[in-house]
Amino acid sequence: MIFSISLRKYNQNHHPMENKNAYINRRHFLKGTTAAMVLTSFGSYGIDLTPKDKPWRVGLIGCGWYGTSDLFKLIQVADVEVISVCDVDSHFMKSTADQVAERQKSRKMPKLYSDYRKMLEESKLDIVLIGSPDHWHALQCIEALKSGAHVYVQKPISVDVMEGEAMVAAARKYNKVVQVGTQRKSTPHLVDVKKQIVDAGLLGKISHVEMCCYFHMRANGNPPLEPVPDFLDYEMWTGPAPFRPYDGLPHRRWWRTFMEYGNGITGDMCVHMFDTVRWMLGLGWPDKITATGGIYVQKEGKSNIADTQTAIFEYPELNCVWQHRTWGTPADPEYPWSFKLYGEKGTLSGSTMKADFVPFDKDVEPIHFDVLYEREQYPEDLIEKDNELNAAPATRRHMLDFLAAINNGTRPIADIEEGHISTASCILANMAMELKRPLIYDPKSRTVVNDPEATKMLVRPYRGPWKHPMPAQFES
Repeated sequence: MIFSISLRKYNQNHHPMENKNAYINRRHFLKGTTAAMVLTSFGSYGIDLTPKDKPWRVGLIGCGWYGTSDLFKLIQVADVEVISVCDVDSHFMKSTADQVAERQKSRKMPKLYSDYRKMLEESKLDIVLIGSPDHWHALQCIEALKSGAHVYVQKPISVDVMEGEAMVAAARKYNKVVQVGTQRKSTPHLVDVKKQIVDAGLLGKISHVEMCCYFHMRANGNPPLEPVPDFLDYEMWTGPAPFRPYDGLPHRRWWRTFMEYGNGITGDMCVHMFDTVRWMLGLGWPDKITATGGIYVQKEGKSNIADTQTAIFEYPELNCVWQHRTWGTPADPEYPWSFKLYGEKGTLSGSTMKADFVPFDKDVEPIHFDVLYEREQYPEDLIEKDNELNAAPATRRHMLDFLAAINNGTRPIADIEEGHISTASCILANMAMELKRPLIYDPKSRTVVNDPEATKMLVRPYRGPWKHPMPAQFES
């Protein structure tokens, strides 16, 4: 992503220490001096941040970029003991485990697992974080719920609609909290925007929404086939997905360029913005979903995800329009990945970095919102590899909301059902693009209305011996 590149440059050039020991000492000093501020800041979540007799027992599945980053944010705000980490790449796993041993209070090294099923069976975890590729989310989340753990799962929650339905049903059956990593709902400046602009009625009636992503983030190379390295269990990495010949490490950007493992840019980036819009406007399932697009420009590589797509999520007297291009220039360079709410009284533009309210009435002053950084409170943010500094405060608050829901027996702000609606709507947009017709999903019957062909597509075939979960398994 564009902002990820800029943050990597920032991290390389602005480390707040000359050596690691200086960083650790400064970190401990700041943690002590800012404890009162932290308690005040997070008090609204109803969480007691004082040390507990028994820390949360935590495990991580997927030790790549965002899985590890999520775990570090949890360590920053809660009394946890990371018991175990799991990854099919032993290099990833060892790196994360070493960093955990440095960061957690006990300084203990977590136990290492290459098979998440064995980890869940042996570790007796309170909380499981899932940061694996999308095609693994459903099976790992459901298995973690069965083991008795609460789950924090990255978005999108699934690669097909019935996986998501099964995840919701399993969460309800086992009475566990599942928080989805759609942390825009916990992004400080967007929380302020919702309260001060949307909820306050400054936009008036809202009847059009635009959402977009114009990042050039579609990997599209032609790497040759090569032997699988001994530190990667590629068979297990592939799991229930179709098996592609190995052409290099799939991590970070390469796997996202194939529909075998996810749902393209719409499944990756639209799900964030659409989820944010639904939260701000109180929207549920769309009445109808239409989409067009395909590979229009970047045809030279192996990638099979759309480089161009427009989707319309229809509600009564409101259309939410998504547009992405992985080529060319953004429509608004100030908001290349964003949403825009068009109301009769003004327009609200929002992104992970800022927001702007521009009133229709020229006598009313515009209102600007900036992203919140917490570099001083959490200096370790500055040395975390590829850390998104703009997203760190949101993820910390998201973790605290997750813990508050566990403590209080309530639903979190990004409950699995809300994550399912946002994810499934994006999946249905891809289906509508492929089928070249509008789709109406009925969540009660779990069918696409009057469309048997589309209904069959709600379940992707699994590669054996893996079995596709279905909601009926958890509702009897």
